[in-house]
This record gives sequence, structure tokens and C-alpha cells, in this order.
Amino acid sequence: MDEENLDPIEEGQFQGEHFYENQESADSNDTITKVTGMYKDWFLDYASYVILERAVPAIEDGFKPVQRRIMHSMKELDDGRYNKVANVVGHTMQYHPHGDASIGDAMVQIGQKDLLIDTQGNWGNILTGDGAAASRYIEARLSKFALEVLYSPKITHWQLSYDGRRNEPINLPVKFPLLLAQGGEGIAVGLSTKVLPHNFNELIDASIKILKGKPFTLYPDFPTAGIADISGYNDGMRGGRVRVRAKIAQLDKQTLVITQIPFSTNTTTLIDSILKANDKGKIKIKKIEDNTAAEVEILIHLPPGVSPDKMIDALYAFTGCETSLAPLGCVIQDNKPLFTGVSDMLRVSTARTVDLLKRELEIQLEELEEQWHFASLERIFIENRIYRLIEEEETWEGVIKAIDKGLAPHVTHLKRAVTEEDIVRLTEIRIKRISKFDIEKAQEKIDALEGEIAQVKHDLAHLIDFAIAYFTRLKEKYGKGRERQTELRSFDTIEATKVVLRNTKLYVNREEGFLGTGLKKDEYVGDCSDIDDVIVFLRDGNMMITKVDDKKFVGKDIIHISVFDKNDKRTIYNMIYRDGKSGPSYIKRFNVSGVTRDKLYDLTNGAKGSQVLYFSHNPNGEAEVVTVLLRQVGSVKKLKFDLDFATLAIKGRASKGNTVTKYPIKKIELKEKGISTLKPRRIWFDDTVQRLNVDGRGELLGEFRPNDRLLIINQSGKLKTIIPELTTHFEEDMVVLEKWIPKKPISAIYFDGEKERYYVKRFLIENENKEEVFISEHPNSQLEIVSTDYRPVAEIVFAKVKGVQKESQTIDLEQFIAVKGIKALGNQLTTDKLKQVNLLESLPYEPPVEEIPEEIEVKEEENVLLEEGNVQLDDDGQITLSLD
Repeated sequence: MDEENLDPIEEGQFQGEHFYENQESADSNDTITKVTGMYKDWFLDYASYVILERAVPAIEDGFKPVQRRIMHSMKELDDGRYNKVANVVGHTMQYHPHGDASIGDAMVQIGQKDLLIDTQGNWGNILTGDGAAASRYIEARLSKFALEVLYSPKITHWQLSYDGRRNEPINLPVKFPLLLAQGGEGIAVGLSTKVLPHNFNELIDASIKILKGKPFTLYPDFPTAGIADISGYNDGMRGGRVRVRAKIAQLDKQTLVITQIPFSTNTTTLIDSILKANDKGKIKIKKIEDNTAAEVEILIHLPPGVSPDKMIDALYAFTGCETSLAPLGCVIQDNKPLFTGVSDMLRVSTARTVDLLKRELEIQLEELEEQWHFASLERIFIENRIYRLIEEEETWEGVIKAIDKGLAPHVTHLKRAVTEEDIVRLTEIRIKRISKFDIEKAQEKIDALEGEIAQVKHDLAHLIDFAIAYFTRLKEKYGKGRERQTELRSFDTIEATKVVLRNTKLYVNREEGFLGTGLKKDEYVGDCSDIDDVIVFLRDGNMMITKVDDKKFVGKDIIHISVFDKNDKRTIYNMIYRDGKSGPSYIKRFNVSGVTRDKLYDLTNGAKGSQVLYFSHNPNGEAEVVTVLLRQVGSVKKLKFDLDFATLAIKGRASKGNTVTKYPIKKIELKEKGISTLKPRRIWFDDTVQRLNVDGRGELLGEFRPNDRLLIINQSGKLKTIIPELTTHFEEDMVVLEKWIPKKPISAIYFDGEKERYYVKRFLIENENKEEVFISEHPNSQLEIVSTDYRPVAEIVFAKVKGVQKESQTIDLEQFIAVKGIKALGNQLTTDKLKQVNLLESLPYEPPVEEIPEEIEVKEEENVLLEEGNVQLDDDGQITLSLD
């Protein structure tokens, strides 16, 4: 293209596929010059180059071009010793035209995955995010695994390097699903790829299942370990999601410890996110320590009064302790990008491995048959003294013909015809070799070759079995120490409003109708966070739910304000209101759910001048008794009477309510505080997510009233009782989780590490608010069995001593020992050595029926009201409202 055609482009006159030479010609439309093919295709060429040659791995071997060139260079340099990475980088630059920095970075990434490269020196740390040392200081060589599965020059297809001076592999003959094992990501022009890493052994197992025609599943496994929820993995394709969490445990009451981190993070970024959340007031920590070396250890010290369980959830909700990964399976196949899932990637890899193994076997068979052919020729040549036939020949052609003629009677059993090249090779045999020729050894060599040929033919005939054996051998040889690191588990979604730190204070000016965190001179309501909702009730009977703000007007004469939980179905509001300025009074009970933020809801009958005369907010459905005093009007005889809210049905917030009186009310006084009228709450434990719930998922633990507690016993011998909160976290070694019955004894058999004896003990929990250890604290002490049944039975199996096996015994623990204190040592079980202790089926026992406290019995009158009212009780005691 000439200069004058470039000028308008530089002046910004490019428009679509055409540009005008100048403004005058644009106006007159005299001349239109088309953009040449160079401009038209440049972007597409660039995009294609980046996709094919830079960012996206090939499905055949799982490598991007720079990675393939690094591995090829390392093979060329391989002599069994370590090479300086700087030397490898320099050598790779013969094949990769993009500079040493990109090569060095790519090589470090491969080395950190600990599969293909045997590293020496400081190669960085994926846990802490520390970078590797300079390439001149660190060394590398090919791992034994790489040497076995990556290279096979005889079946490798080659192409010229970018400068035409050398040959480089188009694809390496990788006989393993390398891309899925290592993972890979890249951003090209118009597309990207993100293949998550998978477990080495699980990939081999899945490949074997493919060869056997069995179904399989693949889930990611990360080098940083952690916990992953793969329910949305979608086979690693577009639209999938994997949620990954750090592994957080409670070290003590004021300390949390992070021992594993989510993939794609490191301890530095994780700690930064925690400090940032602390600065924003989302969480509150005292200090944080990073003790990470070979293993992750981040200690989070909590200030007094902060719940460790709630803090764990808050860390997941507001910090990098939980991340979401979006896999996107994109690879290069036949020089085109292909979007596919990890299952199809593995199928392609497995099929290619079988094909490569077949080609290697075919080449091996050809070589063995060629060796057999020449070994047989050599034996015929020497054994039949055919070399003497050339003594009198004076020309080369004569020599060839003489040998060919001499061989002819003896080569009928050969598998191919004798060629001139074969005869030339025979003439090159040295006299010394001929003189020392051993016919028996020659025949042994031929027999050995025939055995090898038969084996290769057998392998080719049973190629799938050969491939399965190949994968099995890889697993046996290299799979040790590559067990799954990431724990797979379903997660509950954490609601931020439930775990956010109440880091600010809410104030209200009731008379003027303002609320907010900035009204510090007004009435203090309580602590809140900046993401909380607030529920407000006004004297005129209106209700509103609004977001926490610095200052907001909601309506004059506020009678109640509190932080609102939209999922709280147990909070019940009791209200008496006057309908209009002089109308009758009504009484109602209701809860609030399913509302629109910042919308006014009228809780009265809608008459102008209505007013709330009495209002109470009851977190557990309490129903108080109030005294109503009427004004002296006309012939009213009864000026004072009591109302019990427990006799009312709980209805929708829009219900009119029941009539109290048509006469004017002077005053309403609280006579008696209420108790809960709701049925006990049913609580389940979902073992999949290790959390409590009220949704019917998992194992039913029982019905819980406000003061009921859960009993938790761990394998370490610790026990405690807790109020069942849905945010509670449970330790991995938990062996008992059930509703606690205070008068029900706990039975245990344990090994005392100090006395080296087995003991039996039965005890009751003496302090419900204290975590205690009920076995001795010696490091070798171990809990064998624990039971919360009334009459547990155990079987003790004795170890064989000097060839003598003592018969097992069955023990009724209730008869063996009386109930004692939790700190008691207990009674010695036996002096003999035990092989194991088994818990058998308990003996029948009927505990005394616990009397239901009179004050929480559901009254007959209440049942009637509930039936008549617009309300239903579901299985867990929750009240389901049908809104009017």
C-alpha cells in the first residue's frame, strides 16, 4: 500500500470497510477507495495467532506452544543431570520467538505443579504466593514420569521452527490426560479457557473405566487442598461453578486456625482480604498470624465475646476464605477452538493414548521382525559358510550375486525376501565375529526375538487390555503420594445479614419519625450493620421495613423499631388498636414476612384516625395477659377486664382482628408476662453439609424448646452441650450428636495412656455451659466406645497371647459400674490385652415419661382458635400464615 492511502487512515477518516481520501471527495462521493485485504484480515490473523499459538492448549497433548517447546528443549538437553533454568530458557528460545520472560514464567508454572519437572532450588510457593528465584539460580531436569509418558520420537510428527533452522514437534505423544491433571488457563482474543486440575489417580481410574466401557465421573482436585462444592461443576463447561472454601477449625475459644486455602488464592491475598473485611467492620478480629511454611497455618485471634462459629461463617461470607471458580473447557482441536467438557477431554485423551500405544507396538514389531530377519540371515550366512563363495569373485556385482545364490536354498522360511541391502550388511560382518560365531547363542537370540514378537502381536491383538495394564502400571509407579487433597462437600449458602458484625449503632427519634446510625444524640435502639433491614411500627398502625441508613424519615410517632430478619417465623407481634377516632377496638396477633422494602403497610382496619393502643414484640411467640380499663361512659358496668393473647389465633398482618370492646379504652396495663405458645421447633442435622436446619434435611434430632440443648461428643473425649443454633460448626471427629436429656447417663470405655489399662465409666454432665474432657489427658489415651443409651452392652475381644485365644466377653455397662462424676477414673475393664471393643445392641429400657411443664401446654381453647383462625401449624411447629 502506498503512502497516500495510509494518510487518511492516520487522520481518523476510516469508516467501516471504506475511507474517503479527503472531506471534499466525501461530500461529492467522487472517489471511494476500498480497504485492502491487509487491513481487512489483520485482526482475524492476530486473533487466530493468539488463540492457536499462545493462549489455548491443544487437546492432543495438553500443552500450549511455549510449554511444548520447553519440554522439547529439556529432552534435547537431558543427560540425567540438572540444568540451570537459564540454560533451558536460552535453548527454548530457538523454538519460541517471544522472549525469555514468557518462557521462564511458563517453566516455573510447570515446575510448581510437581509432575513433569524435577526441580532444585527456590521455585516459589503456591501456598504463600512467593515467586521463584531468578532462572540463573534454580535448576531442573525431566521427571521420570515425563520421560516415560511424554516422548517417543519415532511416532512424533515434526515441523520446522519459526526460523526454519530446526525441527520441533507439532504435538508431543503424551500418553496421559496431562491437561486435566495439571489444569490450564489462558485469555486469547474473543475467548478464554480455564480447565481445573484433577486428581492423578482418579484420572487413571476414569481412563480404565472408559476402556472397560463403564460410567465415570470427574471432579477437580486442587494442590492447595481446601473444601469444594462441585454440585454446579457442569463437567467443566461454560456456565459451571465450583465453590471452594478454606478449611477453618476452632483451635480454642478465642482462636481459629486456617490449615487449607481455596484454589486460586494464597495466604498473602487471603490475609489481605481478612484485614480488609475487618477494616470495613464486616468482621472483628484481634490479630492474625501467618505461620505458613510447608503447610498452611494462619491463626486468627478473636476478641472476647465473638462467637467462633459465627466468625467462621463471616469469614466465608466476607473474605477470600470462600471463592467461586468458573470453569470453561476450551481446547485446540484440528487448528480450531473447541468448547467441551472434561469427560470428553478424557475420552479423547484415552483414545489417543491407545492409538499411540498401538503405533509404538507396530514400530516395535517392525524392528523386532527386522532383527529376527537379519539374525536368521546372519546364521544362514555363517553356518553354511556362504562367505567362502565370494573368495574368487573379482567384482562387487559378482559378490552380491554369489551371496544371493548361496542364500537362496536356505531362506524359504524367512518372512520377507532378501534385498540387496541385506546382502550388503552381510558383507560388513567382520572376520573376527565369524570366527567366534556360536550357533547355539545365535539360535537363543532368534528364539528370544520370536518370543518378543509373539508378545507384541498378542498385545496388538488385545490392545485394550494392554492399555489398561499401561495405565495400571502408571498408577502403581507414580500414584503414591498423589491421593485426593480437596474434600468434596455440599455447602449451605451463608446469609450475610446473619453473620455480619453489628459494627454500628442504630438510633431513633420516635416523635419526629427519624431513624439512622448518625442520630447519636437520640434514643439508642441497638447494634446493627450497614446491610441490615429495620422494621418500624407507627402509632397510626402503619408498618415499614427499610434499609439501615445514616438518617431516614419513616413516619412520626414510632412505637417499635428493631433489626428485621425476613426468615424469622417465630417472632409474633401482639397488638390492640382503635378503629378510627371513635370506633371499636380490636385485638390481633401476627407475624411479618414477604414484604416490600420502603412500603407502608396499614395494620388497622383502614379507618382515618386509627390508633395503636397496645403493642408488644415477642421473639418466641410469647402471649401475655393484659388488663383493659374503660372510660366511664353511659351505662358501662364492667370498666376493667383481662385479655389473654394466648386465646387468640395467629393470623396474617392484614387481618382485622377480634373485637375487644365498642367503648373507649382509658388504659391498657400488662398484668402477666407471656410464655411461648408455639410448638417446640424440630431440628435436623444434615450430614452432607455438616449443619443444623429446620427444613427437614438429614437426621431429625428432636423437638427443641427455648431451653433445650444439644449434646456433642468427640472422638478425642471432649463433650459439651449447646443451644441449637443453625450457624453452629461441628468438628470432624464428632461421634455423638443428639438432644441432651440431663438425667440420661453417658457410658464410655477408654484406654488410659498413663496406666495402660482399659476403664469403664458412667456419668452425668455436671456443668451444661462448660466443655469438658471425660478421658485422661495423656497423649496415648483413646476413647474406644461411647453410648448415651440407658443400658448399653459392649463386647470385648481379647488379643491372642502366645497362641492362646481367650473367648470374647459381653458386658452390661449398667451392671458393671454405677453412675459417678465426670472426672472419675472409672472401673478397670480387664488386665488382659484387647484386640478391639464393640458396641452391641442395648438392653430394653423404658425411661420415665417427662412431664410437660404446665405453662407450655397447648390449651383446648387455643386449639379451637387455631382451627377457626386463618393459620396452620406445620410439622416443626412453625406457624404458616394465609395472608388476608
